[in-house]
Amino acid sequence: MKSATRSAGSPFSSTDQASTALPIGGLVKRSFDVSAAACALIIFSPIFLMIMALVKYTDKGPAFYGHTRIGHNGRTFKCLKFRTMAVNGDELLRKHLRNDPQAAEEWRQTRKLKDDPRVTAVGRVLRKLSLDELPQLINIIRGEMSVVGPRPVVDEELQVYDQSAIFYLQTRPGLTGLWQISGRNDVSYETRIAFDTHYVQNWSMVRDIAIIMKTIPAVCFARGSY
Repeated sequence: MKSATRSAGSPFSSTDQASTALPIGGLVKRSFDVSAAACALIIFSPIFLMIMALVKYTDKGPAFYGHTRIGHNGRTFKCLKFRTMAVNGDELLRKHLRNDPQAAEEWRQTRKLKDDPRVTAVGRVLRKLSLDELPQLINIIRGEMSVVGPRPVVDEELQVYDQSAIFYLQTRPGLTGLWQISGRNDVSYETRIAFDTHYVQNWSMVRDIAIIMKTIPAVCFARGSY
């Protein structure tokens, strides 16, 4: 995998010297990730196949979508999701932001929209229940993600982290994390960065298990998801 390019003097440059450093948690965390992801894929395989069929045949497009994200030590990878947006989503977004200044400001601040014109009918349900993220179990098995960690970001978002980016880059992005159990899109981006920093600075396997347990009610009640 190629590493993300960082400019000289950026807050990420110090990570280049530690490009061979292991993610936090080391072998213990990695062993848990592989075991948990493999078991989850087996258990949820019927749901997985059903969603694939729904996405593919209700919108006549591919079932999966891979978006380039930044991982451990700045390495880029394709973060997998069930496709929840129309195939012409980029065009729809540009038109929407051009015609709605309030939405444009919301997008500038959070990179998300509560009323996103790109999202399909099936996609809204999948997002509400966080089922669109199930394919990231494959990312975990590949070693690109972890069960628990900061949510994967694009390079543009990582710039917002400023000096806190060094903490994000010390671990693999997670399928769930402090942000997911603490309000998700209902909290500010600055708070999300603070969650990610706190997670890395205070990591333990016990904390990971606690976050996983709290993820279940957070997903069931769809807290902060849209």
